[in-house]
Amino acid sequence: MKIFSKLVLLPLVATYLAVSPLSVLAAPAAKPEKLIQWRQSAYRVVEWNVARIKAALEGQYDKNEVTTAANTIASVASSGIEDLFVPGTEQGKGWHETSAKPEAFKDRKRFAELSLSFSKEAAELAKIAPTADAAAVKAQFGKVTRTCKACHDDFKGKE
Repeated sequence: MKIFSKLVLLPLVATYLAVSPLSVLAAPAAKPEKLIQWRQSAYRVVEWNVARIKAALEGQYDKNEVTTAANTIASVASSGIEDLFVPGTEQGKGWHETSAKPEAFKDRKRFAELSLSFSKEAAELAKIAPTADAAAVKAQFGKVTRTCKACHDDFKGKE
């Protein structure tokens, strides 16, 4: 098995890792409506998982439910979602008309700061969730939702 790994498997993995970034660069750019759909979908996943945590905090606390939801939010927050806000998607329809304000495309520095803050706070929530300390989760959940609100205040219009 060691010989197979060294002679066959290792070169295959190395080749894949060397070539796979090139395939991403060679992929055709997505259409604006597809980019809008992707970001709308990502934010709906976050919204659903925020609701799951809120329900757990307001009702019967379920550590597993909260942990799953927190991990999902952290994954979406760190997925590079801000990269879906590209020129040409300021207006248009994904699943519905975009509600992104033009400022999201103009003030990229502020948008990046808020995105990083969301990612950081969501990662911290995912770290705290498995401890089953509802008070700590509630405090960190508040930080996460405040990052959402800050971004919405600056960059999201009415749906």
